[in-house]
Amino acid sequence: MIKLLYFALLRERVGVPEESLSLPPDVKDVGTLLAWLREQSPNHAAALCDPNMVRVAVNQDYAALTDPVRAGDEVALFPPVTGG
Repeated sequence: MIKLLYFALLRERVGVPEESLSLPPDVKDVGTLLAWLREQSPNHAAALCDPNMVRVAVNQDYAALTDPVRAGDEVALFPPVTGG
């Protein structure tokens, strides 16, 4: 199981602030996780349709698409943050 946390617009589109999911064996990194999540529901697909608008942190560290995800990880998904 991994714990997924959704923030801001992604939370609104997915419809829940967090969820715990069991990963299929072929999901081994952030990129395949995002692709798999898009297939889980129309809400997930809408929230994650533009990869440029999603940032990911694994265990509170920013993550690249090639970074691994494993059972027990906490994965946060949020839109890009801009400053002024």
